[in-house]
Amino acid sequence: MDEGKELEGALREWLAGAGTVVVAGIGNPIRRDDHAGVRVVEGLRGAVSPRVHLIECETVPESFVDEIVDVSPTHVLLIDAALLGLPPGTVDLYDVEEVAAAPGIATHALPLRVLCEYVTLLT
Repeated sequence: MDEGKELEGALREWLAGAGTVVVAGIGNPIRRDDHAGVRVVEGLRGAVSPRVHLIECETVPESFVDEIVDVSPTHVLLIDAALLGLPPGTVDLYDVEEVAAAPGIATHALPLRVLCEYVTLLT
């Protein structure tokens, strides 16, 4: 199956019945490919429903917890580049349980696992 179609199908299924959605782009602008999450959010500006709240977190997603919680999202999508042992450019979805089960090693001050657990607790 086409990887893009598979991803689109998974996103559509995950977003079925969504209310407000937060899409948070994460990444370091100095590290080029690491900035991919922010670039995706930049590309979505003006092209998404008003129910989609876009945030460019760069390297400090934990600084945006209040903004995320304030919009009372039903869904939060974090977009971040990661070393997963897959070919460069591979895109995949991980649910909060998979992120929570991952080791706490990260290039962010606060591991995404901890951020996910905290945002889940507050929303």
